Amino acid sequence: MRERDLAAQLGISEAELLAAHVGHGVTRIEPRVSDLLPSLEAVGEVMALTRNESAVHEKVGIYEKTMTGSEHALVLGADIDLRIFPSRWAFGFAVEKRDEESGAVRHSLQFFDHAGEAVHKIHLRPQSDQAAYRALIDELVSPDQGAAITVGRAEPPVQEAPEALPSAEILRERWAAMTDVHQLFNILRKLKLTRHQAVHLIGEDYAWRLENEALTAMLYQAVRDEVPIMCFVGSPGCVQIHTGTIHTVKPMGPWINILDPGFNLHLRTDHVSELWAVRKPTKEGHVTSIEAYGADGELIAQFFGERHEGHDERPDWRLMVERLQSLPRAG
Repeated sequence: MRERDLAAQLGISEAELLAAHVGHGVTRIEPRVSDLLPSLEAVGEVMALTRNESAVHEKVGIYEKTMTGSEHALVLGADIDLRIFPSRWAFGFAVEKRDEESGAVRHSLQFFDHAGEAVHKIHLRPQSDQAAYRALIDELVSPDQGAAITVGRAEPPVQEAPEALPSAEILRERWAAMTDVHQLFNILRKLKLTRHQAVHLIGEDYAWRLENEALTAMLYQAVRDEVPIMCFVGSPGCVQIHTGTIHTVKPMGPWINILDPGFNLHLRTDHVSELWAVRKPTKEGHVTSIEAYGADGELIAQFFGERHEGHDERPDWRLMVERLQSLPRAG
């Protein structure tokens, strides 16, 4: 059983479950992002994993082109592409786990937020540099190797009452004035809106509902037409991004999976409550995304066409999204 599922059965967080095994294949380490990221490049090829309740994003590569800061940190490597929020990283562990079939010992670094929810995991690969990995653990090892930790409790997202929302006109005015997609975060913060509330409020020229099945249809079409995509999955403290073409899409029960060398995505389609196509203005023209939301209004995953800063959106991606099956308009 996976640690996340076992912890849920026991009614504790995954971080508490790992802490209980300190001294038995688990070592507590400090979640110092500013020290971790620059040292990871020497470890070489690893697998980076970021997940939420409904999606798991796995990328193989090297932690390179790192930038650290107290509020934000970046990894901008050719394969591993991360946006990190260090203040959310509260607990860290170095984990050794023996594979029952092969007998090999698997090594990973696992980090969690204040509620004990996983924010990011780094799994070593056969090609990883074990000496550099051991040096990194020595650098980060915590003086506290106690088997108990104190976690907070994750609060459910707060949805504003409809009467507390700003007018659609105010949102549309600020939305239309965007020159970069990253400006949306500050717009929503100042208006005290969630992303989910905004897509409901903005109007169908900027955001429209899609049939939930359109997500799987988009992935199959991206494979068939060789349209390179960007796939974003976020945890409480990290957003992980894949950019490039995809090749193998397979459904397995409620999961839709991308199973490519170097990139895996596992997404629970039954957790998708709403699927939206969203247009955001930039100085190069609008950028189109597909956004999957859970029943709690939280973002599960986001998809874009591959795009580089300062360039127009790919017309094949834009056309593909616009041709996806939309839900009928209300009324």
